[in-house]
Amino acid sequence: MDIVLLAKAAIMGIVEGLTEFLPISSTGHLILAGSLLGFDDDKAKVFDIAIQTGAIFAVILVYWQKIHSTVVALPRQPKARRLALNILIGFLPAVVLGLLFGKVIKAHLFTPVVVATTFIVGGFIILWAERRPPGSVRIEHVDDMTPWDALKVGLVQCLAMIPGTSRSGSTIIGGMLLGLSRQAATDFSFFLAIPTLIGAGVYSLYKERALLSVADVPLFAVGLAFSFISAWLCVRWLLRYISTHDFVPFAWYRIAFGIVVLATAWSGLVVWAE
Repeated sequence: MDIVLLAKAAIMGIVEGLTEFLPISSTGHLILAGSLLGFDDDKAKVFDIAIQTGAIFAVILVYWQKIHSTVVALPRQPKARRLALNILIGFLPAVVLGLLFGKVIKAHLFTPVVVATTFIVGGFIILWAERRPPGSVRIEHVDDMTPWDALKVGLVQCLAMIPGTSRSGSTIIGGMLLGLSRQAATDFSFFLAIPTLIGAGVYSLYKERALLSVADVPLFAVGLAFSFISAWLCVRWLLRYISTHDFVPFAWYRIAFGIVVLATAWSGLVVWAE
């Protein structure tokens, strides 16, 4: 396979891994990076979704002790069963709404104006969320969430179907606005990502299987590997970061990036697929 194409796959994997779990929208960054690299045909769109699985393996590795202890304790501990149920409840809205509206959203909302607008609006929402009074936090730990809390976060996650919104951003910031601590919202966002992104990757590969062949294995393997490595580094860094910092810098980054997206679209530097 062409070494240049593999290099592009590596770059896209790094972009995916570094942006998937930050509240800055991996989709928006992948669209822009793919356009700049000329890596934006139909197969590349399947690639973008499939390499999310590499990022998810990084989350599983980082949270392995919690995941393992929860699975082992399922038969005997109500707390473990409640967490598993909450993840399932939070996951279901994305499945239902994704199947109902996924095609319409991809057909009409993947435009520079939509992406830039959601970037900028999302930035201001983060600034608003970070100004919450201290007493607004109801839930300090992910194990204290109720099924109703999980459903509300799951519904908020569906906003991420709009490109530029950010799945992590919607679940973390949405969770904070719903009364979760920054740590609890981040942890639940990561747990919720496991079924959501694996499901999206498997579904996309199955649906678009006619576009793929055995010759594409090296391309996808490189993307998955670099996505995994960069996501592992990013998740570990983020968990340390949120213990002493807020998300305000990401808000200003989103606003600035949204302006850049508009500028590149208007200048013709980036060709956006409608």
